[in-house]
Amino acid sequence: MGLLWTILIGFLVGTIAKVLVPGKDSGGFIVTTLLGVGGSWVGGWLAGLIGMSPRVGFIGSVIGAVVILLIYRWLKNK
Repeated sequence: MGLLWTILIGFLVGTIAKVLVPGKDSGGFIVTTLLGVGGSWVGGWLAGLIGMSPRVGFIGSVIGAVVILLIYRWLKNK
């Protein structure tokens, strides 16, 4: 059941990140879910860097996913 929640929340976080960052993105369900799951990890890592608890929650996950998406687009355009 934990894996199912990870996939569901990851997809939701990835979808919100794609809506917040304008532009066309390729990738379907799997890429969006991986973006959300990776965003959770990056959000926790960034929170730890600034001295916060690594358990950042939903907003921190979305921020992490947005960071990943912006870095991906920056590298793609280079």
